[in-house]
Parts: sequence; C-alpha cells; structure tokens
Amino acid sequence: MAMIELGFGRQNFHPLKRKSSLLLKLIAVVFAVLLFCEFLIYYLAIFQCNWPEVKTTASDGEQTTREPVLKAMFLADTHLLGEFLGHWLDKLRREWQMERAFQTALWLLQPEVVFILGDIFDEGKWSTPEAWADDVERFQKMFRHPSHVQLKVVAGNHDIGFHYEMNTYKVERFEKVFSSERLFSWKGINFVMVNSVALNGDGCGICSETEAELIEVSHRLNCSREARGSSRCGPGPLLPTSAPVLLQHYPLYRRSDANCSGEDAAPAEERDIPFKENYDVLSREASQKLLWWLQPRLVLSGHTHSAC
Repeated sequence: MAMIELGFGRQNFHPLKRKSSLLLKLIAVVFAVLLFCEFLIYYLAIFQCNWPEVKTTASDGEQTTREPVLKAMFLADTHLLGEFLGHWLDKLRREWQMERAFQTALWLLQPEVVFILGDIFDEGKWSTPEAWADDVERFQKMFRHPSHVQLKVVAGNHDIGFHYEMNTYKVERFEKVFSSERLFSWKGINFVMVNSVALNGDGCGICSETEAELIEVSHRLNCSREARGSSRCGPGPLLPTSAPVLLQHYPLYRRSDANCSGEDAAPAEERDIPFKENYDVLSREASQKLLWWLQPRLVLSGHTHSAC
C-alpha cells in the first residue's frame, strides 16, 4: 500500500518540478533578451565607432599621428514628443532609446563637447509654460552629462517656431535654458552658433538683432586674423586664429539633395524634390551672407533628417 502511495506521489511531483524548471528558464530567456535589446545592444553598436586620427606631416615628409585636437559630438533633431502629439507609450519608448544611446556614447567615446543642432523638442513652437517645463526636465534627464563635458544647443523651428510663428517670448524662453551664446572657442577652434530661423531677411526685430550679432562676430573673427594688437580691433582678448565651424539648424541653400550620397542620404526617389527657401533650407541670400561674414571652414546643420 505504501508502495502505491509513493508511486502516485512521484507521478504528481515530477510534472510540477518540470513546470517550475521550464518557467524559470523562460523567465531567464526573457530577461536575457530584454537585457540585450534594451541595454547591451547600444554598447555593441557604439563600440564600433571611434575618433578619427589627425595626420600631420613631419619635416622629413613622413606622416606622424597625434591625438585629435578636440573630441566633439554632433546631434540634431531629437524631437522630444510633447503633450499634444506624443502618446505616453511612444514617448517612453523613444526617450529610453535616446537616453541609452546618448549615455552609452558618453561613456564609450568620452567627448569633450556635445552640440545639438536644433529641433530638440517637437512642440516647443506652441507648448504651454507647463508643458515646456516638463519637456525641459525630461531633456535634462536624458542628456545629463558630467561637468567636464559641455553641451551646446542651437535653436530649430520646432523649438521656437517657423519664422511666422517665432516671437521674442519663445526665443527668450529657449535661450534662458540653453544660453544665447553665439561664439564659442575651445582648444584653438572657433564655433559660431546661429539662430537660422531668424535669417529670413525681412527686417523683423529678431532678424535684425540676429544679423547685428553675426556682424559683431564677423568683426571679432576678422580681428583674430589680423596682426595682433591692430588698432581697429581695440583692447581685449583675441580669438584663436582659425576659420570657424558654423553650426545652425537650417542647411545652407541648395536646390535639392540630388548631389547627396552616403549611408544616411535621402532615398533616391526623394533626392530630386526641390527645396523651398526659408523652409527646407536657408535662402540663397542668407547663405551668401553667412559665408561672406564668417568665412567658415565647415558648416554643420540638421532639419532635413537626411545626410548630405
């Protein structure tokens, strides 16, 4: 009798043990997949990136290698969703991905400065003060960085509105958080940060102020190229003798993306679509002014969401 009871006991016990073991394995597999897809994959992807090496030519004609002068990271069009168009689940998913990608890049690549070239927010052009404060708080959490890393931001049309939506309140609200700095120099490199939304050329108040600031920046850059101590430049520290890097949201004028190529270029069927001035790109006139005033050696921008 005892033997029969023991036999039944075994028959009841083994299936429960197998089910428990299977459940633990399933939980472990799910945990491993989540860990890989939501955390480790960012390290695997960004680990493949590295800083370019700067080649210098020695006196004997042979090339020598040195460390990059300045490690700078450039981002654009993060478009943090707002309270009107952003579903909470979509916001949660996108922002987790951006945060993990950015924090992983900071840890692996250790840039000295990070520039974001506009459209940080998606609804800054119409957000209420409460929604703006919430968006800024989320941005600061996602893009937190050590004190030795500098974060510089230029305005985009989704941050302060297109030209017809832009006003002093929106511009000042943006600059209160991200600074109104137009000229930034570090390690011998000059960066000029432009509010390209205000380069419509119609004489609006904000446009006139922006142009006056750029003319002043142009004067300072020109002084840096002249003989040290030139009387027309006046007293005060001079900028490094270096053609600047121009940073803005709108690209300089071009007819289309027809001549653009590369991994992140626009799809072939979209490259011949003409660009609209002051909407897709800066006007031809504004572009010529920037090149004339600043004489940059490099121009970086965002807005089109495609590389060129």
